[in-house]
Amino acid sequence: MSSFYQPVTPEGAGETERPAPDKVLSGDPVFTTWNLEERDGLYCGIWRSTPGKWRISYDEWEYCRILSGHSVLTDADGNEITLRAGDSFMLRPGFSGTWEVIETTTKDYVIRL
Repeated sequence: MSSFYQPVTPEGAGETERPAPDKVLSGDPVFTTWNLEERDGLYCGIWRSTPGKWRISYDEWEYCRILSGHSVLTDADGNEITLRAGDSFMLRPGFSGTWEVIETTTKDYVIRL
């Protein structure tokens, strides 16, 4: 395979973690991340979360595409967006609100610090 081409697919067990306990609002979400690229402030890969709800705050720019599952993203003003497979969106630095995973959700992402 050529060195310029990298399939965006999870391989192996990935890295697991949970949100900080003080950010969790419900459930016991577990995150699994498969980082495929980390270079010069650019990160991309696959992320998956089990059900739960937690507070989020972004200092970075992120593009995401939902691959499977069902989540609800709510901004600090209470505006909700339902996310399902095929939905693509960007989160900009300064965004804060909550992420609620209703059904285990998998997304691919590109983050720029």
